[in-house]
Amino acid sequence: MTKGLLDIEALDRPEIESLLQRARDFQPLQQMREKRLDLLDGRLVVNLFFEASTRTRISFEIAAKRLGADALSISSQGTSVSKGETLLDTVSTLSAMRPDVIVMRHAASGAPHFLARHLPIPIINAGDGQHEHPTQALLDARTILDNRPSLEGLRVAIIGDILHSRVARSNIHLLSKFGVDIVLCGPAPLVPQDLKDLAPGVSITYDIKEALRNTDIIMMLRVQLERQNETNFPAGEYSRFYGLRAENLALAKPDAIVMHPGPMNRGREISTEVADSSRSVILSQVENGIAVRMAVLERVLQ
Repeated sequence: MTKGLLDIEALDRPEIESLLQRARDFQPLQQMREKRLDLLDGRLVVNLFFEASTRTRISFEIAAKRLGADALSISSQGTSVSKGETLLDTVSTLSAMRPDVIVMRHAASGAPHFLARHLPIPIINAGDGQHEHPTQALLDARTILDNRPSLEGLRVAIIGDILHSRVARSNIHLLSKFGVDIVLCGPAPLVPQDLKDLAPGVSITYDIKEALRNTDIIMMLRVQLERQNETNFPAGEYSRFYGLRAENLALAKPDAIVMHPGPMNRGREISTEVADSSRSVILSQVENGIAVRMAVLERVLQ
């Protein structure tokens, strides 16, 4: 991770375990009155987001500040990209100002990898197109481990728009390294069969009842209408066949937990009753995002 964090696929299991343990060390800080450490005192973290974000951008900013670093957030509208400058020229300009790391989200898959090859500064991928979202997978794993003793032996159902989901891909790469039984479910156009080839232990079903049966962890995904060119599913029809409601949640194990990376479309992929239930750990995911991103920033910058 000397050059940043570009994806989960390239990390080995010990690296993942180390980051998850370090995130656990940071979790108690959330409850303390004084939350600021000086581990990254004097460092500058630039958040460069070319796509809209609430959870990821803000949690990276909070994580940097809690470690004692300075944080600067920039949107695409605030850069010369909006004037026609190339991405490489824009980021090279920022790099010349000597930030210590750039946290970047971009609509193009592979954009952070391209910049990492051309710039000396570490790049942390905060989501690139349909490719990966590594810190989301890490915070999801941290949340699971807060509720289970191990990742091994679990059955995890990932349900929704798998095709367009970088969250799904990062989770598949991470969970497969721990031998998790992963079942993907959603409408056939959004869950193509070749997704089984992403990692070992992946199966596909188009029946939500089959996906939920005896499942330990349920990861619901948003239907990414902004990335789709095909005909969209009406919200009511989608909810009927692939929405998580109390009656189909009952098919999972009694202690199964419900996750969602956000933002949620209530009434489409998940009912309000389930989203706000005691089985939901969605807000814990948000909280763990700070601890995980603290662990990543510390590892990259120290």
